[in-house]
Amino acid sequence: MSSEENIKSIEEQFKDTNELTKKTLEDEGKKAEIHYIKTLINLELFQKIIIKPFFEMTSETKFIRYIQALPQFQESKSLDQLKQDVMSGNVIIVIQNEILLLDLKFSTNDQINTTSVEMTIHGSQIALSENLTMSINMIRSNYHQPSLFVDYVVMGEVNQQKLAIIYDKEHVNKSALKLIEERLQTVDNKIITSTTQLNNYINNQKFSLFPQMIMTERPDRIAYNLSGGKVVLLLDGNPQALIAPVFFFDFMTTMEDNYHTFLISFFLKFLRYTGLFISILLPSLYIGITSYAPEVFRTELALTIAGSRIGVPFSSFIEVLFMLFFMEMLLEASIRLPKAVSATATTVGGLILGTAVTEASLASNVMVIIVSAVAISTFVIPINEMAFSIRVVRLFFILVTTIFGLAGLTLGLYALVMYLVSINSFGEPYLKLSMDKKNKMKSGEES
Repeated sequence: MSSEENIKSIEEQFKDTNELTKKTLEDEGKKAEIHYIKTLINLELFQKIIIKPFFEMTSETKFIRYIQALPQFQESKSLDQLKQDVMSGNVIIVIQNEILLLDLKFSTNDQINTTSVEMTIHGSQIALSENLTMSINMIRSNYHQPSLFVDYVVMGEVNQQKLAIIYDKEHVNKSALKLIEERLQTVDNKIITSTTQLNNYINNQKFSLFPQMIMTERPDRIAYNLSGGKVVLLLDGNPQALIAPVFFFDFMTTMEDNYHTFLISFFLKFLRYTGLFISILLPSLYIGITSYAPEVFRTELALTIAGSRIGVPFSSFIEVLFMLFFMEMLLEASIRLPKAVSATATTVGGLILGTAVTEASLASNVMVIIVSAVAISTFVIPINEMAFSIRVVRLFFILVTTIFGLAGLTLGLYALVMYLVSINSFGEPYLKLSMDKKNKMKSGEES
């Protein structure tokens, strides 16, 4: 199609709205038509690099060469791409029957953020921006390799958000990259607004208990994973990126582990894995031992627990579910409430609830201690997606222990391990050693 036909088609597309602005510039034999959406472009740049230079140039040819030399200049492609460019904040300049595109998008989300989810004491505190260009700039600033490759695709039939696929060509897992690209092509949802939503669409195992991709806001974690051959997905308008493939052990590590000495890192990881097992097993062990095998405890401890349950009208199963349910409610409330009142409201609510249920003999003092220990242990898990999964798995263990006792708890633990062995993340075994463990093993062998 000619340039006139393309422009007419775009004008026809916006004929029922007043969004598209058409401006004609004429001066001493020069003429140019400009099409843009006013609310999407930077008007200051528009005036500075288009309007003013047009009236200063002596000929249309010089103006065309000037526009083509600008860093904002883009090659015009198909008609569909031209329409998408206009709706993304590009300015169309028609001069001498030639279409020129300038990216003058007005951005209000190009601020550099600080980490709010993956908090660390040591190391970088910079987080990704909601602006895609700014985020890629931060990634490149942390990963100085010419083999770093960024590919762009458009997601969402209606909102058409730009998605960046980032990987190192020399180290990338090619089979995982191919699988990710194939799954992205199958996503036909009309609205894609967040990386978490995208994660759900490209993950074939929709009912999986454990996450198949890791979500991060840290450029240093992204650089570390790029060097390990992983693929990063970054959606425009989202300050968090997706990394794949991932392994179970990746969810139990933080970037701070690389900044400490071996002994300190080992101690911190020991705390996390201990917290993981406490979070999963402690409520089930309480039910199994108090209801089925109290002889496991020493006599003094068994009598103490039995004495604390005097007057409690419920079985240990109902008691555990009752307390865990309100603990989950407090956790959800702390997320949804405004930050100014969330900490105070949940702390006061927890104290009042713990005191009230023990005084009313609805739960034992030991049960309050167990629920507090479970809550603290859950917070030790560094990645939220894994913490959510553990909270669901914990309910499964409580159910099987209530029905089958300690034997059911043991079989449930075996079933969990078998399930983890059976699943994969984009073709990679889920229980495969993570990259940092491999590097430490290699360094140990060399020494």
